[in-house]
Amino acid sequence: MSEKPKLERQAMCDRLAMEFQDEWIVNLGVGMPTLCSNYIDPNKEIIFHSENGVIGYGPLADEGKEDKHLVNAGGQNVTAVPGMAIVHHADSFALIRGGMVDVTVMGAYEVAENGDFANWRIPTRKGGGIGGAMDLAACAKRVFIAMEHTTREGNPRLLKKCNLPVTAPSAVKLLATDLGLFEITSDGFILKEYAPGWTLEEIQAQTEAELTLSSDAQEFRFR
Repeated sequence: MSEKPKLERQAMCDRLAMEFQDEWIVNLGVGMPTLCSNYIDPNKEIIFHSENGVIGYGPLADEGKEDKHLVNAGGQNVTAVPGMAIVHHADSFALIRGGMVDVTVMGAYEVAENGDFANWRIPTRKGGGIGGAMDLAACAKRVFIAMEHTTREGNPRLLKKCNLPVTAPSAVKLLATDLGLFEITSDGFILKEYAPGWTLEEIQAQTEAELTLSSDAQEFRFR
């Protein structure tokens, strides 16, 4: 394994957040995706949506300034912003199932070159359920994924075909890992941006699926 530095989680989520458009309703899944709410673009109004009913919240709360009653889907304390609303859990899912969510950002265990992704079950672990991921994958207009490029054991997560139970078929459009930014098209994984110091060959060596370098590929953008 290379000892080259990889991208930090906040940088990965910031890069996905740069793709959010003005007035989008953006759902953030549990785990790494919640970091997307920390990215602020003063020229855009982004409405962050949480499955538990907090609509229009702001960045994660600083230590010592938490409101214990104000949390995102992952149970993290978030900040209130003007216009924020607290709604019933059923109303939150009505927004999802009504097709009003412009993009959902989720974590995943695996993503396949055709856009399939698996994020709800590992056979060796007991319990767990597909939960709201199924509704979001089926009803959100776009699905973005934030995840590490390989497992702790160094095995690829960008695959030709998912090995784990699939959450949704052909759903993922954009993927950020600690090695770069990838678009998924009919041609499979397209490497749009790469982590500083990394080459296509080095990233390919940690990827099962075949990668194609975008014609306008560049080094990873942090802002």
